[in-house]
Amino acid sequence: MASDDARIPPRVPDRLLNMTYHKTDSLTRSALHAAYRRGDTCPEEVIDALLATSDEVERDASWIYRLSRVELAPYLAALARHSPDDLPLYGLPFAIKDNIDLAGVPTTAGCSAYAYTPERHAYVVERLIAAGAIPMGKTNLDQFATGLVGERAMAEYGTPGNAFDADYIPGGSSSGSAVVTAAGQVSFALGTDTAGSGRVPAAFNNLFGVKPSLGLLSSAGVVPACKSLDTISLFALTADDANTIFSVAADYDVDCAQARSHGFEAAGQRYGQIAPGFVFGVPPRSQWQTETAYTRAMERAVATLETAGGQAITIDCQPMLDAAALLYGGPWLAERYHAVGSLLEREPDVFHPVTRKIIQGGAKPSAVEAFDAMYRLAECKHLADQALATVDFVVAPTTVCHPTKAEVSAEPVTLNTRLGRWTNFMNLLDYSALAVPVTFSDTGMPAGVTLFGAAFEDLRLLSAARVLDDACGLPLGATGRPHEPLPGLTPARHGSLDIVVCGAHLSGLALNYQLVARGGVCIHAGRTASGYRLKAMTADQPPRPALVRDAEGAAIAIEVWRLPMAHVGSFLADIPAPLGLGKVELADGQWHTGFICEAGAALDRHDVVDITDFGGWAAWQAAGAPTN
Repeated sequence: MASDDARIPPRVPDRLLNMTYHKTDSLTRSALHAAYRRGDTCPEEVIDALLATSDEVERDASWIYRLSRVELAPYLAALARHSPDDLPLYGLPFAIKDNIDLAGVPTTAGCSAYAYTPERHAYVVERLIAAGAIPMGKTNLDQFATGLVGERAMAEYGTPGNAFDADYIPGGSSSGSAVVTAAGQVSFALGTDTAGSGRVPAAFNNLFGVKPSLGLLSSAGVVPACKSLDTISLFALTADDANTIFSVAADYDVDCAQARSHGFEAAGQRYGQIAPGFVFGVPPRSQWQTETAYTRAMERAVATLETAGGQAITIDCQPMLDAAALLYGGPWLAERYHAVGSLLEREPDVFHPVTRKIIQGGAKPSAVEAFDAMYRLAECKHLADQALATVDFVVAPTTVCHPTKAEVSAEPVTLNTRLGRWTNFMNLLDYSALAVPVTFSDTGMPAGVTLFGAAFEDLRLLSAARVLDDACGLPLGATGRPHEPLPGLTPARHGSLDIVVCGAHLSGLALNYQLVARGGVCIHAGRTASGYRLKAMTADQPPRPALVRDAEGAAIAIEVWRLPMAHVGSFLADIPAPLGLGKVELADGQWHTGFICEAGAALDRHDVVDITDFGGWAAWQAAGAPTN
């Protein structure tokens, strides 16, 4: 469990004191749905309370556009014949970064000269509303999603203050979405993330910040920054909420050219309780370059995951850091210029000065420079992927420091670059990532870490984040509301199948190579429960085992091998009858998939030898594999 000083509730900002938003303890999904089911409140009451609260607060730069009660009425009416039992996001208010379309509301991307009013929702927004969520409005951002500071908004919109202390930057570019979620004005929010725009604001505002694998969330209806690297990101108060929102939003959009289809269930992946025995990477301390609060966050996250049964190993992240330098120092700036270059050339004064300078650099790279950068990125990815393949995921700093607004004003580009040290490479390398709150600094500001892994490891990261959420027990966002008790979960699954082997597939034996060549890893050596007989079909070469359930049998030596789901089919294709896969009970009472013999198989033929008394296949072979 967390130490007391690490989970001290932060100072609640004055502007959030003495405000009653609704008749629940919080805006988390579990709290709201419990209140709805009890009849304590209803979506209309929650929305009305939130609207009344917004009237009490002075002009909040976190919002660019708030929907009125009249505009919200159709969304509330659509919930009339539904409940939390049939809509996973029923009655959850959410915010939308203003580079993502909400039908009938202007999309500005932080630039009024760019604004247009879409006729339909962005695909992801449409999915969330269909699941019962209620859009409250559009949030502020670093103009054209260019920046990690939250300080590059135009004067007409203002710049949000951090939800904990307005003198500190909120992080960007999804500044408004992070602040309104942390402040308890919505249950969750949408941002975008190209270089850290979802993860840095999450870290600075005590939130979970999901940066999905590229293509999992449709980019239809999103103003592009770097179209090949952009993804919608998610801000949530808890890991469970993040998972539920993600499960709704990650729906394949057949009409989106950037979309990628991935069926988590079909791939054997499931959010849940992560089992001991996982291996996670940690960069060497010399690569962190973190200030005290973020060093403490790293130490605490590593210790917590180790306590949960994880094994930490050091991996060199230099190839990843080298890739990060390519994002703003290479031709990917040309993508930003491609998105808004015509407006920039026509009306340069409508751009924030820093944003204008950055995007103008995108007009310069040549095709040769683009290919040079692509080749360099391929080299970095080759090395980075090799390092990543040795672990289940990596724990890294989300960022290295938390500057004040004054500090960023003095060094707008230098500090922005520093903030992106651990975020800029993720989309370039096609990794999944998730910012997780872990602790607070001595001054009461939040600090956290990022978990990252290969593409489509999103549920594994969420499951690991759930461990940190439970252990750290931080208050919700900046509201000062205490951490909520977390319900139990079914075991997580991570795209692999655990297979019990009892014969020639055991370590060091004749067929073990079939598992090793497919990326299999032995995770347990032990015995079955009592009540099995082991027979050897000696006419086959090599001989094959037949594990048969028998109440008068014994406990048989076995190994459990974890095999990537993608290779299970080819492995099974090599298994001849009468062997097949079924369920095998182990000595600890757990049941696992394993080799069994088909019922009714001809095991009374002369070449079948009962070797149960040897206790296992290896012992029988060590004794010379007697056949009678």
